[in-house]
Amino acid sequence: MAKMKVRFLKSAVKLEDCPAPTLPEIAFVGRSNAGKSSLINALFGCQIAKVSGKPGKTTLLNFFEVQDSFRFVDMPGYGYAARSASEVRSWRRMIENYFSCRSNLVGAVLIMDIRRKWQDDEEGLVSWLSQIEIPCAIVLSKADKLNRTQRERQLREMKKLLPKALLFSASIKDQRSLEPISDFLTNEWGQTKIEDV
Repeated sequence: MAKMKVRFLKSAVKLEDCPAPTLPEIAFVGRSNAGKSSLINALFGCQIAKVSGKPGKTTLLNFFEVQDSFRFVDMPGYGYAARSASEVRSWRRMIENYFSCRSNLVGAVLIMDIRRKWQDDEEGLVSWLSQIEIPCAIVLSKADKLNRTQRERQLREMKKLLPKALLFSASIKDQRSLEPISDFLTNEWGQTKIEDV
């Protein structure tokens, strides 16, 4: 997959501090340590998003611009138990304001660790995004953490609930494994196909 010109724009908490809404944006969201940053880095062929084994590393809305044609937003993870109640409330306000009011948001990618069960947090987020008419793709990450038998079994179970879910592993060296994800983004939201940029 060819590398693309990607640049960090800025971090923000308040909507008024976000970049001007002049380009389409795709938001990457999921639980803390679900693999959001790893997916972003793999899709765009560079170490642009910070990856950490410690949950809760991303605490701001981080905006990146790709080829001067669209943006992606690395969002703080939810469900990190060590956060204080005030931090959880702050996170909720930030995320809700962004999703509800960002006029150039064209879709969201929900990243979920394949080893986890689909829970109320995920169901609530997807339901809410549907209500506010934000399309959402679901990517099952960390597939390499399971052996082949476990992975196939878990994927079958998840597909019963989420038939359009896509599979991702940061350790897969064959970059063609990313094609279904980039194709989905292209077909769903009309973005330029990632590997052709």
